[in-house]
Amino acid sequence: MMKRLLDNRWIATLFEPHRQDSFILIGFLAVAAALFGFVQLASEVVEGDTSAFDKQVLQTLRTAADPAVPIGPSSLKTAMIDFTALGGVAVLTLITVLAVGYLLASRKRATAGFVVLSIAGGAILSAGIKSLFSRSRPEIVPHLVDVTSASFPSGHAMNSSIVYLTLAVLLARAEDKRLIQIYLIMIAIALALLIGTTRVYLGVHWPTDVLAGWSVGAIWAALCSLIAKQLQRSRKIEGPDGEPADLDPARPG
Repeated sequence: MMKRLLDNRWIATLFEPHRQDSFILIGFLAVAAALFGFVQLASEVVEGDTSAFDKQVLQTLRTAADPAVPIGPSSLKTAMIDFTALGGVAVLTLITVLAVGYLLASRKRATAGFVVLSIAGGAILSAGIKSLFSRSRPEIVPHLVDVTSASFPSGHAMNSSIVYLTLAVLLARAEDKRLIQIYLIMIAIALALLIGTTRVYLGVHWPTDVLAGWSVGAIWAALCSLIAKQLQRSRKIEGPDGEPADLDPARPG
C-alpha cells in the first residue's frame, strides 16, 4: 500500500509542473481554432457563399408588409437604438477610462498600463481588419440608424467584444473572488452579444459581419488573458492578491 501511495505521489509530482503550461497550450489551441474559423468565414463572405443566409435573417427581422418596420413593438426598436450605442467609440472609450481609473485607485498601476496597451492594440487590430474588406452594407432593408463605413466585419460587434471581453478577463484576473470573476466575464459576453444583435436588427450589418466581429474580439481577449497570466506569474503585473509588480528587471521573479 505504501509503495502504491508513493508511486501515486511521484506521478502527481511529475505532472504538477506541467499543469499550468497545459492550460496555456489549451488556450492557445482554442485561439488558433477561433482564428481559423474567422478566416474561413471571411473567405466565404468574399466568395458570396453566405449571401442567402444573411438575406434570410434580415428579412425575418422585418414585417412582411413593410420592410422598413422591424418586428416587435415600437419600444423594442427604441431600446435597440439605445443599446447599440454601447458599442460606439465614445462609450467604449469612457468604459476603458473608468476601468483604468479603478485599477489605478486600487494601486494596480502595472495592470492598468497593460489594460491600456491591450485596448489600444485591439483598436488598431480592428481598424486594420476593417480596412482589408470593402463589403457593402445591406440594402435589402432600410437602415434604422446612420452608418458610413464598410460592412465587414461589424465594427460595433468587434470593438465591443474587444473592449468588454478584454476588460472583463483582465479585471477578473485582478480579482481573487471566483464569483466576481464569473460575473465580470458573463456581463461582458452578454454585452457583446446584445450589441452585435442590435446591428442586425437595425439592418446596418449582415449577420456574418457580426459573427466575424465576435470572433475577433474573443480571440483578442483570449490572447490578452494568456499574456496577463504569464505576466502575473513573473510578477510583471499585479496578481489578484494585490501583490505588487516586479518593476526591477534585476530582481528575480
